[in-house]
Amino acid sequence: MNQNPTKHTKVLIIGSGPAGYTAAVYAARAMLKPLMVSGMEPGGQLTTTTDVENYPGFAKVIQGPWLMEQMKEQAEAVGTEMIQDHISSVNLKSKPFEAIGDGGKKYTADSIIISTGAQARWLNIESEQRFRGFGVSACATCDGFFFKDKTVAVVGGGNAAVEEAMFLTKFASKVQLIHRRDTLRAEKMLQKKLMDNKKIEIIWNSIVEEVIGDNDPKNVKGLKIKNVKTNKVEELKIDGLFIAIGHDPATKLFKDQLDMDKEGYLATKPDSTETNIPGVFAAGDVKDKIFRQAVTAAGMGCMAALEAEKFLSH
Repeated sequence: MNQNPTKHTKVLIIGSGPAGYTAAVYAARAMLKPLMVSGMEPGGQLTTTTDVENYPGFAKVIQGPWLMEQMKEQAEAVGTEMIQDHISSVNLKSKPFEAIGDGGKKYTADSIIISTGAQARWLNIESEQRFRGFGVSACATCDGFFFKDKTVAVVGGGNAAVEEAMFLTKFASKVQLIHRRDTLRAEKMLQKKLMDNKKIEIIWNSIVEEVIGDNDPKNVKGLKIKNVKTNKVEELKIDGLFIAIGHDPATKLFKDQLDMDKEGYLATKPDSTETNIPGVFAAGDVKDKIFRQAVTAAGMGCMAALEAEKFLSH
């Protein structure tokens, strides 16, 4: 007897988080009985975000993990079936579409909503991970507010790093941009704005060796940075560190089947979540490298479910 019977669904949602959960709520309310395979990290990036102050509808600070738990319960309450599995391969050329889980379980679907998200790249030094959420962040839009009149550092040299540094000048008294090379990759116009900003100091040819701070309560006090040309190590006094060296969308699964840009973000039609394969939709950070907010991801999840419903009714 087959230990892994195939499971069929009208709507398969791959990945959870604001996009996936919202898609599930809308698809379930449309009586489509969606099936969500929630992946390795149910709830996505928000489960590592403690204080959420910008999600509409909550006047008081809420916790990211709590918000995801609520969305999950809401999706289940209206009729979403949740399965904890990790999809390891998909076949989008077959009809119905096919997805295979890690343990060999096969899922078939008339439509698929991809909400596998993205992950911030980290420097991956022990001290950075220790102070993550306690002065070390990968999202200025989320956490800049906590550094009013303080000194912060940003690591990176691309558009994201420059934009984060400029955004942080609204709050911080001083922003130091640390870049491992002697030129920035960011667009020329952005670079000019950066250079013109009196609050920003650029530290060239340098990498962060260590984040220094107190452990109880946890807070960041400074950085050890190393000049890659001279190997000289110096200490900077700062109150917060922002890592802006890019994100990686979770799209390896869809390589050679779905159109994506050079960074691996899924391409969708304008004002739509539809990919190049009709019936396959993408929502949230897996396709959005511009906004990357919980509320925009949720909005796209809603769009994807409505588009899937329309697709299925034809």
